[in-house]
Amino acid sequence: MFTLVRSRVRTAALALSAVAALAFGTTGAAAAPAPAPAKQGPTSVAYIEVNNNSMLNAGKYTLANGGGNAFDVAVIFAANINYDTSTKAAYLYFNENVQRVLDNAATEIRPLQQKGIKVVLSVLGNHQGAGFANFPSQQSASAFAKQMSDTVVKYGLDGIDFDDEYAEYGNNGTAQPNDSSFVHLVTALRANMPDKIISLYNIGPAASRLSYGGVDVSSKFDYAWNPYYGTWQVPGIALPKSKLSPAAVEIGRTSQSTAADLARRTVSEGYGVYLTYNLDGADRSADVSAFTRELYGSDAVHTP
Repeated sequence: MFTLVRSRVRTAALALSAVAALAFGTTGAAAAPAPAPAKQGPTSVAYIEVNNNSMLNAGKYTLANGGGNAFDVAVIFAANINYDTSTKAAYLYFNENVQRVLDNAATEIRPLQQKGIKVVLSVLGNHQGAGFANFPSQQSASAFAKQMSDTVVKYGLDGIDFDDEYAEYGNNGTAQPNDSSFVHLVTALRANMPDKIISLYNIGPAASRLSYGGVDVSSKFDYAWNPYYGTWQVPGIALPKSKLSPAAVEIGRTSQSTAADLARRTVSEGYGVYLTYNLDGADRSADVSAFTRELYGSDAVHTP
């Protein structure tokens, strides 16, 4: 039995905001990364709850053997897909904490990228009825895809992560999920940003609607991962093992022995990604070392 234990504390965002009108005139080009010390093994991912924690935490862990980054991808958790009841359209929303990270990209994002860590923005439902799986038309899906890709360009990000939870489809008179919506959305987003990361937190109606009208968008994702922390579950998407994380751990809540077991299985079964959630500001070197020893043959060192 899998139990969803992901705890998300977000600033409530039920009212419409001026953020809906994003001003995309300023381009925030990502700084060219310095070559990270080479390491061999799976790609490691860290979701960071920016309501409570700093994105810079992802850059504070290196491998004792060789000095490589313990984490390869840092995910800003999370922007939202909101719903404007007057225009009956979805829009991309940033609460004050996400907006702060984006506005301070020079100090919150670039230092990670300069170390060779990719920074991706997760987009999550927000109880308003808007979700990735209920766009009423290809045009509306494409419009939201453009908001996301414009955000990636404006703030110099490395990609977008889809998390189809908490949409509460049907709220505010919105439609239930349909088969075409997510296919149109992912197709448009990939066309807009062919060289950026698109990842799938493998949960919700969107995750089971990857094919429509002869188009399958599975291959348009760079990564997909198991959403149930402390468990092993292979995502049900047609991607090679190198792009999948059947392992998922919540740092500080998943036991070190379980984290180590999942990492060992990741390597032995040939999977290429290892997912972690809720990296906070404490010294978690013992928790991180539990899986880096199995993934990379090295302890992790925390540098405040």
